[in-house]
Amino acid sequence: MKLKNKNIIVTGAGRGIGREIAITASEQGANIALIARTQSELEETFNLLSKTGKNHFYSLDISNISETQIIFKKIFNEYHKIDGLVNNAGIQKPIGPFHEVSLQEWIYNMEVNLFGTLSCTKEALKYMMSVSKGKIVNLSGGGSTSPRINFSAYGVSKTAVVRFTETLAVELKQYGIDVNAIAPGAVNTKMLDEILENKSAAGLEYTEAVNRKEHGGNNPRVAADLVCYLLSSDSDGITGKLISAPWDPWQTQEFQNLLRQDKDIATLRRIDNKTFYKKTSS
Repeated sequence: MKLKNKNIIVTGAGRGIGREIAITASEQGANIALIARTQSELEETFNLLSKTGKNHFYSLDISNISETQIIFKKIFNEYHKIDGLVNNAGIQKPIGPFHEVSLQEWIYNMEVNLFGTLSCTKEALKYMMSVSKGKIVNLSGGGSTSPRINFSAYGVSKTAVVRFTETLAVELKQYGIDVNAIAPGAVNTKMLDEILENKSAAGLEYTEAVNRKEHGGNNPRVAADLVCYLLSSDSDGITGKLISAPWDPWQTQEFQNLLRQDKDIATLRRIDNKTFYKKTSS
């Protein structure tokens, strides 16, 4: 019960990883404020949460800044404090070579994935900064650490989220607010179905998607467990990091200490063979 009595906001909580995060946080004692666009999906997630928690759901498109301000004010009036924010809501489209996709769809991707994350964070900070305490976890993913061909909007938006995470972590250190990003791994969600639907436009990822659909992807519970760890006091002092749920040994004390002590580990850096070097085989 590491999140007992903590008030946690989870965006994109209607399905997929967001739903898993909400359920896991609820099991660990948190009160959950669910945010998503689709009312019916919100209700489904709400019914899966622990009945002992103080849980509510709010229908919202986070790309709408004015509506986001209204909803966050409602949440604060209901809970009176915000302990954690999970910026999970995101979209993947458009899929295809940049020169072929709709520029309007590309821009909308940025409005949701980047500016929606910024908007929710800005509102949550109004309350976190007033008490000099809080946890923010942003969902990043494929394309943030290497090019994701035919998914340029998604890759660019998620890379921006990581740099935003790093920058905000430094700005908010004096307020005792930790800000981190996670890469959940290749989890089978609606985004996988979008890849399958787009076939040739998805390029090489289509074949990988077919295999994942048949054999299964990464367990979303692993990502949810990492998010809950970063929302808990156990992670105090870890901030400004991009952590991979399936690949990093984040459950170990050794790696947790490394995250606290090494300012360059688990961050975006330019390898120039002067300050940062490529690993060489021994």
